[in-house]
Amino acid sequence: MWRTSNPHLSETLRESLVRDLMEARRDVAAAKRENDAELEKDARARVHEAKVALGERGPVWWDDGAPDYNRHLLKNTPYAAQTKA
Repeated sequence: MWRTSNPHLSETLRESLVRDLMEARRDVAAAKRENDAELEKDARARVHEAKVALGERGPVWWDDGAPDYNRHLLKNTPYAAQTKA
């Protein structure tokens, strides 16, 4: 499962962080095409930083005590039963 962005971010800040994330992802792709491991490492670090700033990684942004199932397979979470038809 993937965590959603923090809905408490201002729209302006969220848009800026998404632009940063997309630029970093493009830089990862370019570094891979160029086989430049150092540039790729830097770009991946920027992807991670943007995702943390968006609330998609790192400390949870909610305070209701619900657990964080980020980066878990759906079948390994309590939501698995909701997907069965």
